[in-house]
This record gives sequence, C-alpha cells and structure tokens, in this order.
Amino acid sequence: MDWDHCRAFLAVLREGSLSGAARALDLAQPTVRRRIEALEATLGVALFTRTPAGLSPTETALALGGHAEAMALSAEAMVRAASAEAGEVAGVVRVSASEVVAVEVLPPILAELRAAHPRLRIALSPNNRNEDVLRREADVAVRMVRPVQEALVAKRIGAIPIGLHAHRDYLARVGAPATINEACRCGLIGPEHDNAVLKAVQAEGLPVGTDDFMFRSDSDLAQLAAIRAGVGIGICQVPLAARDPALVRLFAAEFTYDLETWVVTHEDLRDVARIRTVFDALVAGLGAYLARAQPTAAASIAVAAPFKG
Repeated sequence: MDWDHCRAFLAVLREGSLSGAARALDLAQPTVRRRIEALEATLGVALFTRTPAGLSPTETALALGGHAEAMALSAEAMVRAASAEAGEVAGVVRVSASEVVAVEVLPPILAELRAAHPRLRIALSPNNRNEDVLRREADVAVRMVRPVQEALVAKRIGAIPIGLHAHRDYLARVGAPATINEACRCGLIGPEHDNAVLKAVQAEGLPVGTDDFMFRSDSDLAQLAAIRAGVGIGICQVPLAARDPALVRLFAAEFTYDLETWVVTHEDLRDVARIRTVFDALVAGLGAYLARAQPTAAASIAVAAPFKG
C-alpha cells in the first residue's frame, strides 16, 4: 500500500472534497483523484461517493479513518525522531497545551529554552483537547487532569488557582459588586455551551448557566480578551491576571477552584535528550508561573462603590 495514497485518502476524509484535500497537500486536484482511485483499486472497495456538497465517505472509509490517522501520527513522530540524534538537544519537539497555557504562559518559557538550545525546534499545539501522548500526537504535553496511563512519565506542577476577575475600568463604570450574586447580575463572561469548566464553576458554588452570560464564547482566549477589554467579569488563572495591574480579582475568599497541572511524556522518550530538556524546562517554567499565584495585598479589590446593576 502506497503511503501517498493513504495521505490523499486522509486529506479527503478530513477536508470533505478533492479540492480541499489538494490544497491541504499542496497537490493538483487530478493527482489527489488518481491516488484515491489507486487506493480503492488496491483495497477493492469504494471509499467515497459524490454528493452536491462534495465527497461523502462510505462506511468502509469511516472504519478505515482511525487506522489512517494512526499511520499519519506514526509518520509524523518518525520524522520528529529522525530530526536529530537521541543524545543531542536539537531537532523537533511537539508540545501540546491548552489554548490559554500555550498562548499566554508557554512562549516566555520556550523563548528562554530556545536561547539556551538554539538547535531545538518547537512545534506548539494550542488545543483544549488532551492530545494523546501514547499515540505520539505530542512528545510533551501540559495537562490539566491527572494522567492515568501507565506508559506515561508525569510530573505534577501543582494547582493553578482560578478566580473571578474584571478590568478596573469596568468596575469603575458599573461599580464593584458586594456579593457573588451581584457579580452574576453585573455582566458575566463565560462559555456558549456547557463544558467542564462551567461544571467546575457551578460545583464551586457560582449559581450560573449559559443563559447568565452576557458575553459568550467557547474559546478561552476570547473570554480572556473580553475580560481585558472591560466587557465584564470572567474567570481567569490567578497568576496570569497578576501580570496585568489593571485586572482585579473579586471574592478571592468566596470563589476559587484549582486546575491540577501536569507535564507528561511517553516513557520511551524520557531518555531522549531533546525531550528531557523540554520536559524539564516546562516543569521549571510552570513552577515559576504557579509561584506568582501566591496571594498579595493587591490581589483582590476592596469594595469601594456600590453595585449599580
């Protein structure tokens, strides 16, 4: 079986059309078509049927999709493994983390790491889905849940506290809420749909649902941007908010919950120099980030004005 044919199949399965697959693979559309036809001939089955919306996968194609994804992951992991000798701090390391951690927390850590090891190349995946380290979707992952697979090497960083925050300008405009219930009527920022974070917030005693959010987005980065812009009150990692003196934490004693944070890699990779170096750098950098969450006198606001809602 030709791997190029499998790549074409996977691209069409992902994109839903020959044209989309051709763009993804940087190939001519007729080339993708010929590769699909060749794979169908090799397997002796039809993989797609034409519809007005594009190509629809057959049941056989859907059944084969997971195998093709596994082949692609293995191929990508193989390329990364071949990018440098195992004893060199060089080559490609793929790092996976949640959106907020990947975009807001890791870049300074990775900048320092790259300064110390300029031959390292980092492939960073901001993704709220826990990418599978066992299947080699990522070489090193930052997770907000305890890993349970035995074949993983994991280091607990600690618990990142999450709290309610608002911009000072927003509080000056509407007044600081005196209670959490007033804060809920003050203009909350939250997800558009139920998710794990909302369930955790509800478990901590914040009596809200999606209908209570005046600004809604399932993107954690969009919610963070809305807090910074003064749109309303939202939840934010405490050490992240501590970087911005304009962000004020509300009701620190009444509302908080913790994100357990781990750095994870596959046990087969722990002795590869570039993987170990990245793993250790993330452990140290995230530990320093977590240390910023220690309470200070300026961490929370004193109620200086009545709520105007």
